[in-house]
This record gives sequence, C-alpha cells and structure tokens, in this order.
Amino acid sequence: MSQQKPRLKKPVEKVRAELLADADTRRIAKSVGMELEAYVELVLDYAQNPDKQPVLQVASDEELRAAGYEPPTPEEVGNFFVAGARGELGLEGPRFDKSGFDSAPASTGKPSLQGDEGQKPLVSDNPEKRQELLNQVRKGGPGRI
Repeated sequence: MSQQKPRLKKPVEKVRAELLADADTRRIAKSVGMELEAYVELVLDYAQNPDKQPVLQVASDEELRAAGYEPPTPEEVGNFFVAGARGELGLEGPRFDKSGFDSAPASTGKPSLQGDEGQKPLVSDNPEKRQELLNQVRKGGPGRI
C-alpha cells in the first residue's frame, strides 16, 4: 500500500481565491496561453493529487501542421533554451536582491553593504584601534589564539 503525500493545508476554495488574485498566477497563465480559471484548476488538480504525473504530448511536425501549428525549427528551439538559461524568458522567481532592504537613503552616513563603486574604504584614524582590528583578523576574531 502506498502512502499518500499531504494534500492542501487550506480549503480548496481559499487556495483557488488566492491563486485567482495572484499577479504571478495571471502572468504564468498568460505566458502558457491558458485562461486564468483553467490554469488555476490545473494547478489545484496537481496540488490535490501530488502523485499525478504531468502530461507531455509529443507530436510529429506533420501532425502539428495538420492541427494548424507551425513547428519551430531546431534553431528556434535552441534559441529558446539558451534564452531560458540566460533568464530572458521572464520566468525566474522573485528578485530578493531587489527587495528594498539594501537601499538606504544616502543621507544616513552609513557605509554600503554592497561596496558601491567609488565608495571610500572605512579607515580608522586611531592607529591603536586599527592595529587591534588587524590582530583580531589574523587570529580569527576576538578571543581566539
């Protein structure tokens, strides 16, 4: 007997409403050429049935043309994968480095954690403190030998 994986932790109606309101869900549905509601139902189906395998249909070029689609050339397929590897398809996750936590007003007088270009390194005017810091760095930190 196989063990079932946990299903949704929230009621389906609540998850459906969250997905329908989510901007990323709308963007993904549009990018895959599906109506938002149909895409959300597909997502919910996979979420409720975690062992379900996605369907992949392979068709010959002749079958695609007969169905009204022009198949991509091998070069177009290659360019698609290269664009995906470069992150040019717009499918990457959230940019946490652009979260706003790093941006501080310039008037704060605090050094940047990013080491912005043209930033002067902080130098202590006190030679004793500077030497103490260098000694700690060599030892691996305060309290270490």
